Amino acid sequence: MELPKQKTLERGLKNRHIQLIAIGGAIGTGLFLGAGKSIHFAGPSIMLVYLIIGLALFFMMRALGELLLYKPTTGSFTEFADAFIGPWAGFITGWTYWFCWIATGIAEITAVGMYVKFWIPDCPQWIPALICVVVLFFINVATVKAFGEIEFWFAIIKVITIIALIVVGLALVFIGFKSHGGGTHASFANLWDYGGFFPNGTSGFLLAFEMAVFSFVGIELVGVTAGEAENPNETLPKAINNIPIRILIFYIGALFVIMSIYPWSHIDPAASPFVKVFSDIGIPAAAGIINFVVLTSAASSCNSGIFSTSRMLYTLAEEGKAPKVFRTLNNRKVPAPALLGSTAVLLLGVVLNYFLKEEVFTLVTSIATICFIWIWAIILIAHLRFRKTMPEEAAKNPFKMPLAPYINWIVLIFFAFILVVLGFAEDTRVALFVTPIWFIILIIAYLILKRKQSTKNI
Repeated sequence: MELPKQKTLERGLKNRHIQLIAIGGAIGTGLFLGAGKSIHFAGPSIMLVYLIIGLALFFMMRALGELLLYKPTTGSFTEFADAFIGPWAGFITGWTYWFCWIATGIAEITAVGMYVKFWIPDCPQWIPALICVVVLFFINVATVKAFGEIEFWFAIIKVITIIALIVVGLALVFIGFKSHGGGTHASFANLWDYGGFFPNGTSGFLLAFEMAVFSFVGIELVGVTAGEAENPNETLPKAINNIPIRILIFYIGALFVIMSIYPWSHIDPAASPFVKVFSDIGIPAAAGIINFVVLTSAASSCNSGIFSTSRMLYTLAEEGKAPKVFRTLNNRKVPAPALLGSTAVLLLGVVLNYFLKEEVFTLVTSIATICFIWIWAIILIAHLRFRKTMPEEAAKNPFKMPLAPYINWIVLIFFAFILVVLGFAEDTRVALFVTPIWFIILIIAYLILKRKQSTKNI
């Protein structure tokens, strides 16, 4: 069983680019803005929620890593699905991943417009959104190195902010800082003195999975960069193996410090805990600083969306699953037509967003997030098939997934559990029932494509 031929994209992503893209993919905007809501649901047990999800996704990434060390390739998900599960899986997975990032990108550039209004209230929302997309398009169309460079600095901003929060927060705990208005002192005892580790019981703990899992969307982006990594055999294992450390520091570390400074029940679910911490230590521009961080985080996500959708469109075209024009490379070895096509859809999405009710827009992005679970599951299944159909290649692989194949099934069951939890939450329940429509559309499209290809061969 052979994978499609290696692409001719330039391997311009250096080790530092890959490492920071991996960090950026593991830190979502939701951590800065949505941490208060997550804490409100689960209390201190939210740390365990992130730990469990992070561990499951680490094993998923190890499965992807083993496949990538076998064949470092752009559009890895669709190619591995095609080779080890079947052409139908490659078609559905490729277009689903494209849709995931298009919907996510539309949400993020809309968010960029909203964040800019913090400083310029009268600025029409579509102007900064348009500027963001145009600037990122020209960065991406230049060279793959330009994409890596901008992602590097976007990730640096997020990392510095979280480390600053952790350092400042620990200092506040050790000096016994007294919060303004709340009358409570910063102390590690705040983690268990206000109703224990599970203050809202099992229901609060389980419902927190719904929000937390969305924070990890994009963690698989390293897989899309494989075909353009300068030294994938060295950089990819390092990036993947550091995922648990990053989750411990950036998610669990930040939440641990926040809930040590303020009892979980004193944290406003509608406000960013990051703003509160920096405001309380006397930084008057705290709200502006965090707004800048989430602005760059949203732009980073949009940048990732433009990159990943163009590479997926390029791969689909290479496999005959998308128009041939999208497999064309410019003289800098960038898939410019695919890049232009995906960017055009992103811009159309911004326009459509003004005509859609907010509930409909939320539904689309929720569907996309559920589709990411499909991508993660396909990676695990493709890995199982790789081990079964190519035992000799698997045995020689220097980056074997630990505890396989048993851990594959455990994580797949965990993903099924996440889908069940999504059914309990009102804002995601509808998306869970509507999502199958997307897959039905893709199945019909695949059958039409297959019939056309069969007619050509006659």
